[in-house]
Amino acid sequence: MFTDSHCHLYYEYYEDLGQILENAEEHHVNRFFLASSNRKDMEEVLDTSKNYDTVFACLGIHPEDVDTYQEEDLEFLEMHLQDEKVIAIGEIGLDYHYTKENKEAQKSLFRKQLDLALKYNIPVVIHSRDATFDTIAILKEYPSVKGVIHSFSGSLETANIYIKMGYKLGVNGVVTFKNSHIKEVIKEIYPSILLETDAPFLTPHPHRGERNEPKYIYDIALFLSDYIGISLEELENITNQNIKEIFDK
Repeated sequence: MFTDSHCHLYYEYYEDLGQILENAEEHHVNRFFLASSNRKDMEEVLDTSKNYDTVFACLGIHPEDVDTYQEEDLEFLEMHLQDEKVIAIGEIGLDYHYTKENKEAQKSLFRKQLDLALKYNIPVVIHSRDATFDTIAILKEYPSVKGVIHSFSGSLETANIYIKMGYKLGVNGVVTFKNSHIKEVIKEIYPSILLETDAPFLTPHPHRGERNEPKYIYDIALFLSDYIGISLEELENITNQNIKEIFDK
């Protein structure tokens, strides 16, 4: 059985959440880590994690929400970090894709959440887009914090830097795209990966154009096992061991 280590199963995308989870279990996916981006998301993933035994919550404020979040949102996050079903702070990080004007505010928010990870000894789920240098520099300030680089799409050199720092790399449907080069990197560092869908986004081939959902973890696993040249069972064991290593709960 596999885990979808990063998805956004919010009711605005999935009115039929129970059925979505059943579909996933029929496709050998039986555990789901829900990421959040803001206060509304955090409240929802907490509720969902309480309603489903196989769902776990990651609480965080996304860098794209840096201009609208309130300090009380960080207080809410901290208040729930020791809840039974909360396994990580995420997704958090830096995103300079659309604007660099709020870079310093993003860095400040990033550090505040890493401070909480350090205080509560809880892993982090990192979002980094067009900000690799700053992301690595800030993470190096927190050498005892561990976690996952969500939707990794960088070079082999960058992958090895993160791995040496103690991070695992999240691999999703992008790896199956015909024009994607990330699969070449993943083949070199696959012992350090987790599988994720980022649902409802980034639907893997051959389902592009459809709504993404956790059941497609199995398609990603099939693709990777074939491309890398290992069995599904070995990939399952690798990713489950990496989850155990990062997410102690």
